[in-house]
Amino acid sequence: MHAENVLTPADLIWPLFVTEGRGVEEPIASLPGVSRWSLDKIVERGREARDAGIPCIALFPNTQPDRRTEDGREALNPDNLMCQAIRALKDAVPEVGVLTDVALDPYTSHGHDGLVDAAGYVKNDATADVLIGQALTQADAGADIVAPSDMMDGRIGLIRSALEEAGHHNVQIMSYAAKYASAFYGPFRDAVGSRGLLKGDKKTYQMDHANAEEALREVALDLDEGADTVMVKPGLPYLDIVRRVKERFEVPVFAYQVSGEYAMIEASVAAGAGDRDALVLETLMAFKRAGCSGVLTYHALHAARVLAR
Repeated sequence: MHAENVLTPADLIWPLFVTEGRGVEEPIASLPGVSRWSLDKIVERGREARDAGIPCIALFPNTQPDRRTEDGREALNPDNLMCQAIRALKDAVPEVGVLTDVALDPYTSHGHDGLVDAAGYVKNDATADVLIGQALTQADAGADIVAPSDMMDGRIGLIRSALEEAGHHNVQIMSYAAKYASAFYGPFRDAVGSRGLLKGDKKTYQMDHANAEEALREVALDLDEGADTVMVKPGLPYLDIVRRVKERFEVPVFAYQVSGEYAMIEASVAAGAGDRDALVLETLMAFKRAGCSGVLTYHALHAARVLAR
């Protein structure tokens, strides 16, 4: 009766990795308990989400190496793996929301989120043009929410205008507004097949983890450009940013409990240092307490089932 915050399955978004084939489940070694799924298996996960009360799935593709190019052109293919997964999910479980990643790192041969010049420097404006096409391709396939995760300046306004002009008035934009250049992303890169591809790092366009005021400026820009919701990424190491964003802007704020955070919990459980159920629920409640409207977490299905007991 005196609890100030409540955690329910409706607070969760479940990230899932899509791969080619049929009947495929590829366990990810650095993310124990997480797999890449073929389209038919992704649909099964969609039904699990629906039955568990999870309202939204976030999709990330494992693009095969022969489809990765310097310019990431596969991102614009209306029949790419992401678009096939969107259509399959919306056909099978239309009541489950589909959130899609808008960035080029799953499609580039160099592993960056954008286009790069000869010196390896990411080109902001040229990348933004491609991101517009990527967002429209995903919206055409049936995405409910597009989530630009690239941190290119100005892309939210450009994508919002393009969606409106194309008639996608109800497609939401969840902006990765405060995304830090973090050491916690390693297992994710394994999952999407970009580990080892990255030349250099992403510190020229993702945020310095020493900065907090910059995060507020980034959020303000994205909201002015038309973002419906904003995200802070990673999660637990940046709860102070979540709180400051919520207090400053009073908008829906989401956090991504990223792959490294998930892996640390699983490593703790494997070592006998903690109970999975307790660790998962306590960390998720920390996000709610800090001001999150919801959390993207690989523990979503597990947490939903624990909450239902």
